[in-house]
Amino acid sequence: MVRAARTIRAGAAAFGFKRKPRLSVVKPQTAVLLHAQPTAPEPPAPKSKRSRNAFILVMLVLLSLLVGWGVHEMRTSSMQAKIFSDLMANVHYKVEPGPSKAIRFPKDSPYDERLGYANMPDYLNKLKARDYEVAAQARFSPKMVELSDMGVFTTYREKTRTGLNISDCRAQPLFSATYPERTYDNFKQAPTALVQSLLFIENRELLDSTYPKRNPAVEWDRLSKAVIEKTVSTVAGGARAAGGSTLATQIEKYRHSPEGRTGSMKDKLQQMVSATLRAYQSGEDTTEVRRQIVVDYLNTVPLSAKPGYGEVNGIGDGMWVWYGRDFNEINRLLSGKMDQPGSALAFKEALSLLIAQRRPSYYLGDGDADLENLANSHLRLLAQAGIITPQLRDAALKERLHPAAGNGLAAAAPMSFVERKASNSVRNHLANLLGDNRMYNLDRLDLNVVSTLDSQAQKVVTQLLQDLRDPEVAQKAGLTGKGMLGNGDPANVVYSFTLLEKGKDVNYLRLQTDNYDQPLDINEGAKLDLGSTAKLRTLVTYLDIVDQLHKRLSPMSPEELKKTVVAPQDKLSQWGVEYFLAKPKDMSLDAMLQAALDRQYSGNPGETFFTGGGVHTFGNFSKEDNGRIMPVREALRRSTNLVFVRLMRDIVKYYMFQAPGSSASLLQDADDPRRAAYLARFADKEGKEFMYRFWAKYKGKPTEELDKVLVGSIRPTPVRLANIHRTVFPNATLAEFSAYLKDNLPSQNEVPEERLVKMYDQYAMDKWSLADRGYLASVHPLELWMVAYLRANPKATLAQVVAASEKERQEVYQWLFKTHRKHAQDKRIAGLVEMESFMAIHRQWKKMGYPFDSLVPSYATTLGASADRPAALAEMMGIIINDGVRQPTQRISSLHFASGTPYETLVKRGGTTTKEQVLSPEVAHAVAAAIREVVSDGTAKRARQAFVKSDGTVIPVGGKTGTGDQRFEVYAAGGRVIESRFVNRSATFVFNIGERFFGSMTAYVHGPESKNYDFTSALPVQLLTVLAPSLMPLIEPGAVPKGGVIAVSHNPGKQAAVTPKTPLMACGG
Repeated sequence: MVRAARTIRAGAAAFGFKRKPRLSVVKPQTAVLLHAQPTAPEPPAPKSKRSRNAFILVMLVLLSLLVGWGVHEMRTSSMQAKIFSDLMANVHYKVEPGPSKAIRFPKDSPYDERLGYANMPDYLNKLKARDYEVAAQARFSPKMVELSDMGVFTTYREKTRTGLNISDCRAQPLFSATYPERTYDNFKQAPTALVQSLLFIENRELLDSTYPKRNPAVEWDRLSKAVIEKTVSTVAGGARAAGGSTLATQIEKYRHSPEGRTGSMKDKLQQMVSATLRAYQSGEDTTEVRRQIVVDYLNTVPLSAKPGYGEVNGIGDGMWVWYGRDFNEINRLLSGKMDQPGSALAFKEALSLLIAQRRPSYYLGDGDADLENLANSHLRLLAQAGIITPQLRDAALKERLHPAAGNGLAAAAPMSFVERKASNSVRNHLANLLGDNRMYNLDRLDLNVVSTLDSQAQKVVTQLLQDLRDPEVAQKAGLTGKGMLGNGDPANVVYSFTLLEKGKDVNYLRLQTDNYDQPLDINEGAKLDLGSTAKLRTLVTYLDIVDQLHKRLSPMSPEELKKTVVAPQDKLSQWGVEYFLAKPKDMSLDAMLQAALDRQYSGNPGETFFTGGGVHTFGNFSKEDNGRIMPVREALRRSTNLVFVRLMRDIVKYYMFQAPGSSASLLQDADDPRRAAYLARFADKEGKEFMYRFWAKYKGKPTEELDKVLVGSIRPTPVRLANIHRTVFPNATLAEFSAYLKDNLPSQNEVPEERLVKMYDQYAMDKWSLADRGYLASVHPLELWMVAYLRANPKATLAQVVAASEKERQEVYQWLFKTHRKHAQDKRIAGLVEMESFMAIHRQWKKMGYPFDSLVPSYATTLGASADRPAALAEMMGIIINDGVRQPTQRISSLHFASGTPYETLVKRGGTTTKEQVLSPEVAHAVAAAIREVVSDGTAKRARQAFVKSDGTVIPVGGKTGTGDQRFEVYAAGGRVIESRFVNRSATFVFNIGERFFGSMTAYVHGPESKNYDFTSALPVQLLTVLAPSLMPLIEPGAVPKGGVIAVSHNPGKQAAVTPKTPLMACGG
């Protein structure tokens, strides 16, 4: 009681009340003179009985007045209304530019966690790390700060319904999630019988209109009874005491108390004070506030959770989830006299939810029998009190409740993944920004997001891609004929499209869609063979090497150039030296780049190439190129395979012999007497370097996915997979070994059972050295060792991995330098050194946005063997048109948290962004000019005049095409094909439109059906020309579009894809 009194005094002090100091009477002291005789005291006067009786009477009168005033105050709350409304006049907030110091975010509680308020400090820190900053934020008033610091829940008009809302760059809605989904907008909408039943059960005096200033936080008679019963229960034991909470304090409890419960007297006082302040925030009259409390309770009362839906809040959602009831139908049945068929059951179900809120997980689950009994007893009480009629009671008693069996989820409309691809892309990116990848949590945040997407263009393009499944629509769009769909079924073709706009500091994602009706995003989530688009990456790498040569060789004098030692295999360095020795008139990088594009290669397919650990041959798309020798720029226009294979070979040789510390340069002089000691040091140094690279590749990957990442770096064959499995899983059984090979090979029946048994024993750990196993698996031996080590030691650090690999690092390189069987060693040395070169190439590709952790170490990588993603190709195109600068892609312009609350915070992209110069501007310009020739006079000529402005000006287009035909083939001795199985077919066009817009278009068929298609990259090029009129309102905002209907759907119920007929404002305008 002492502690409670102190708590009350502290609360009173916060509201402006101060305890008055006590007055004490000091008795006057009488001075006594020395040697004086004391006088005798006078006898006390006899007390008057009349004065004593008068005093008692006065006290009784005062006590009666005090009791009367107390009873009056409990009924009317007049003084409370005056005090608290005056106090709340000083409790307010305002939103001002910049971050706020006068703001207090709430602690973890059900409501504040669900809406994201409690997590906002963490969200803001994560966004700050991603170049976002607070543009505006709420400021609490001093009194609001004081109350929050005391532990009072922040007082404001709380939201009943909210959720994630995403709009496009023109503020048009793109996605909206609102929870609860079914609510009453106002008091009049709530059925009268439901309101009266609620008040009878929980708060009977709440809507008493006799006293308009009444405090809804306290119902004194129920509170007094609850206190007495609690005291008796505590002292004497016995039954659980009834609660004294009102609806107002219950709302505070399940919204803001820890875990939605009252854990102590402090929690209860906190709820009562907060509910009181909330009631008087609009003035002394609480009539409307009390009605709103009823509505808020009906809309938000917690009713457990159900798999497939999640948390259930409010009677509306509760009736739908637990009983499968339509909200409008329920309200119809509960209106009027409730004498309609079905009204009795509807009322009993709604009543059961009001009862179930005490123990919702139990009553709406295994305790449905107890819920039935409670509902029946409440029906009798309600009829006895005159709230419902006896007829309704009797009819309801005959009905049975089945909350666990009811399921409104089955009535949910099927969701189209195609229509939500754009919003899902933004949501996934938002989840990454906020550090919470659960879409369930994300959709319930009180958050408004402005994305960079163009909703109008998104809808038009998405509809068109869907309509192209219809053969008539595909034919009208010009997608049939040679190099197009041919005899293949248009319904099996997946189209994906990405379009971005170059900004000052970031690239804006304007459109991203596909017609694949599955959650997978083809643009960003698939690993596709995109064919000759890899030639564009090869060209960029080639010209980047020319830039390196220019930096190194241009300052040299002719004498220095002549003394430069260049390995005979390094053709690019040789050419660079010869170029400067010829003393060109123009020594600039631009001139050297043009000369590099004019270097000539043969298109002859007759040569065999040792690459990727074996001998390979390649062919051209056009037989006309077989006998030609052509410059690189022409080979790019014509997409001549053999020219780029030979160019890739020169790039690989350059990195072999010119990169510092290259293994190839160390193997030049076999007679060097210092060789042994130097090679030992080299093996340790080089081995560590590879360990660091492999650590970066596998760091943070789940243990069970390590071998999958490794296998993803190679073309799986039985021998390669056998060596990987026997190394990574040395103790696996034969059955596990067999299952592993079957799971990772394209054809499950490829390896006979007897061969599996033989291979299991043949490739055991003790049969081969680590170097041999790496060679047989076509991976670097140290990478193979690291995967095995991390599988066995998942918590190992980099330092531990390096320390544990000391023996293996020496072992991997020792065999290279023995003298016997030199020819076999040279083949293995070439394979290992080629891997090192492709690691260097991969680092350059990675800077250009390549999405995967490794390249296939083969010249076939220039033809698409290492796979790619449409979105990654689009990012590379953005670097090319942005003068070689890689800048981040922005999907979200702003995030507006908790709008209209004291936690309101507006976050926007900051002024500083992370940009990187990954190519010299000269290289970027040279590549951009070369790919414009692909459109003007190459494989993408269809797109030459696709984009025309309103004044008739043609917007120049550049790009690179690519066709991927992935098959699994089995060869017999002599090279004869004995099995050919189609895996997929793809065609891609990565493009830029003028100097602002860029993107990619891809057509893709997966599985055995791909054998029925022979389309080439002409298909996505033609499709881009079909889309062009729909894209012009985005590319040229403000102009009246010329196009009408692009493609008409022949499927009933679908709308046509049309361009807008009125000018659109620019995105962000």
